[in-house]
Amino acid sequence: MTPAIVVAEAARLADEVGLEKLTLAVVAQRLGVALPSLYKHVKGLDALRQHIAALASSELADALSEAAVGRSGPDALRAMADAYREYARTHPGRYPATTRAPDPDDPAHVRAGERALTTIYAVLSGYGLTGDDAVDATRTLRSSLHGFVSLESGGGFGMPHDVDRSFRRLISTLDTAFRSWPER
Repeated sequence: MTPAIVVAEAARLADEVGLEKLTLAVVAQRLGVALPSLYKHVKGLDALRQHIAALASSELADALSEAAVGRSGPDALRAMADAYREYARTHPGRYPATTRAPDPDDPAHVRAGERALTTIYAVLSGYGLTGDDAVDATRTLRSSLHGFVSLESGGGFGMPHDVDRSFRRLISTLDTAFRSWPER
């Protein structure tokens, strides 16, 4: 067993039971080892969650990059937003870990965050947004997408209306906002 195996299995478990219900005891049981054996590979539950955050952030960065490559403007925005939503749907336990700010002492997590930002900034540059405007637009995009997928996964959209249509409208609204971003 290696730390990478422990983290990968813990991430799979998080998707099954939820990140908040993930414990070292559950991970040890899944791996068929005694709880004290895990401490050879991770320092504790918070450290394990940090490693899951780094893994999930890297996976999400890959998904965003793959979706946006070769696209620009609204097509890139839509593809990236769809990839974000799909990642949250496919990995309901890992996804919440992506909201954790990268730990400066975890180079893998920092690199994953930088890769995601590079992709987002590239998409936003297609709208002419750079510098502080790109930071503000990134926060707008992330808040909008996170809010939507969090409400969706939590059953917060109970009205009898097509949720996919609402998501498309959200992305169209963001596209309009980014195209008409106010001058400073």
